Amino acid sequence: MLKRLVLVIPFLIFAFFILFISVLRIASVKYEFMGDKPKNVVLGDNGIKIDYFLAYPGRILPDSFFWPVKAARDKIWYAITTNQGKKAELLLLFADKRLGSSLILFQKDNADVGFSTLSKAEKYLESASDKEKENRAKNIDTNEFLQRLISASLKHFQVIKEIENIAPEDARPKIIELEVYPKKVYESARNAILDKGMPSPDNPFDWK
Repeated sequence: MLKRLVLVIPFLIFAFFILFISVLRIASVKYEFMGDKPKNVVLGDNGIKIDYFLAYPGRILPDSFFWPVKAARDKIWYAITTNQGKKAELLLLFADKRLGSSLILFQKDNADVGFSTLSKAEKYLESASDKEKENRAKNIDTNEFLQRLISASLKHFQVIKEIENIAPEDARPKIIELEVYPKKVYESARNAILDKGMPSPDNPFDWK
């Protein structure tokens, strides 16, 4: 009986793992973009430099079979983090990594998954901003994070514009809609930092 259990339990764990991944993939929103891509686009060649570097997204991207495991890891990581400042930093990290992943996916002509990933990136950015406001209301020092959040929002906007340039024609309107996220985060963080009498990073874009 014990031998049988030793053989059966690993099999059940593996089966549950496969089922878990399958359910997450089925439940995810699907997008299908079929338009042509513009030719001869050079990414980042717009003369604008943002003093902010996105975290390396890693080798497992959202088009990987193992992505649901990585996404679940992020949720667990966030859930077990008790420091509220670290929680805000994690949300920003998740946003940055998904933004970088989205750019890679669009470069690989995987616009469907790329757009879904971009949408999640901007929602994580918004969540990071909301968490900062919540922490500030609790008198937690968020000055340094606010400065990072301002620079991050500008970087997100810049990368969204780069993605827009290489995306299929029919995907661009949806991508443009996502620009509202970094704009709102920038305005909120900038106003908060100015209210504290501190300087804010310059906005090089024409929507300031």
